[in-house]
Amino acid sequence: MEPCRLTHVMLVSFPGQGHINPLLRLGKLIASKGLLVTFVTTEEPLGKKMRQANKIQDGVIKPVGLGFLRFEFFSDGLADDHAKRANFNTFRPHLEAVGKQEIKNLVKRYDKEPVTCLINNAFVPWVCDVAQELQIPLAILWVQSCACLTAYYYYHHRLVKFPTETEPDINVEITCLPLFKHDEIPSFLHPSSPYTAYGEVILDQFKRLENDKLFYLFIDTFYELEKDIINHMSHLCPQAIISPVGPLFKMAQTISSDVKGDISEPAGDCIEWLDSREPSSIVYISFGTIVRLKQEQMEEIAHGVLSSGLSFLWVVRPPGEGSPHIPHVLPRELEEKGKIVEWCPQERVLAHPAIACFLSHCGWNSTMEALTSGVPVVCFPQWGDQVTDAVYLVDVFKTGVRLGRGAAEEKVVPREVVAEKLLEATVGEKAAELRENAQRWKKDAETAVAYGGSSDKNFREFVDKFLRNM
Repeated sequence: MEPCRLTHVMLVSFPGQGHINPLLRLGKLIASKGLLVTFVTTEEPLGKKMRQANKIQDGVIKPVGLGFLRFEFFSDGLADDHAKRANFNTFRPHLEAVGKQEIKNLVKRYDKEPVTCLINNAFVPWVCDVAQELQIPLAILWVQSCACLTAYYYYHHRLVKFPTETEPDINVEITCLPLFKHDEIPSFLHPSSPYTAYGEVILDQFKRLENDKLFYLFIDTFYELEKDIINHMSHLCPQAIISPVGPLFKMAQTISSDVKGDISEPAGDCIEWLDSREPSSIVYISFGTIVRLKQEQMEEIAHGVLSSGLSFLWVVRPPGEGSPHIPHVLPRELEEKGKIVEWCPQERVLAHPAIACFLSHCGWNSTMEALTSGVPVVCFPQWGDQVTDAVYLVDVFKTGVRLGRGAAEEKVVPREVVAEKLLEATVGEKAAELRENAQRWKKDAETAVAYGGSSDKNFREFVDKFLRNM
């Protein structure tokens, strides 16, 4: 079928790697079912790199399954090194003002291929306002756990008590969730958080959950993993269909497409290096694209790894362009025990039989990838949803051991504890139990994304309902 005759969906992403990847996976899934998808984000800082990596021409369609995908990048009007870009408090309102107008212009430009649904992700809640103004049906992709979604919902609606400046240490009791200590709720909700602007923009999304154009709330999770919480949220939000469609990275593997949101290239021969290692012999270490640990903590982790006697693959990212940070320096003897890279294909690495455990910051993307790969996690959360994800990995999913409680604890975890926790997750009875639990979640995730599984069924229902109603 000609692209102009297909149902047209527009996806709008915040310009961050951890935001673009899940939304693009959703976009490819939608396109593969016979729809036309336009994926929109800013030119700076990732648009240019995505264009180069994928040989993208603006507005030119690429076939994906039964449908088509194209990209549109708009300028936010700021130079790459503009001070506003480094300050979320000032960048956020600027992006909203520019973005609203740009999306409206794009929708109007495609009047011969009318946009019949807008889908946004975190940090761009203003897309909901555009949908309302233009009377276009709206869907939202939530890229954290349903547990975190529930915590934000309860906070926004003041359904239970949360920590305050006068009572900073109180526990939080939420239906269907474990009892959270004050440092286990998503940290952006704590009054002591230095990142309250991130909490505010997420809560702005919750104000728009009452939007009468909202008809779907996608979550990058799977029903079997959080069924009680998903059922509870479906009861709390009857105006929208709560639809777990994850793990999205696993769902997207069913589609033949060379278009990727990740603009990094595989680092040398890390997969080949893993091929030469024994099964379950390597500690994989990565703290995501945003978390940056102090030099002192990096040294303690390095010496802890050396003390454990375990071999490793460690992703150590250099400071970004224009960053005030200096590169981390690690002990020279570390290189003899493992491999240090600036980037690696994490999905492939975690799926490799050589990986014994994952020392992680516990971001939701990494958490889902670890669970789906059947890999135990040594949890070293810092802030945001990471501290909540760590609670689930350790106490609920029972696939993790705790190394730290988050940046709010303001302490350096010593090398002795690092070595102890790495060995706990890789050697002995506890390690075997963690891996057995992780393998069970892996099996459940694979079932969820397989034909007729819970996530596959939810996604097909969305497409069918969408095509029927439009």
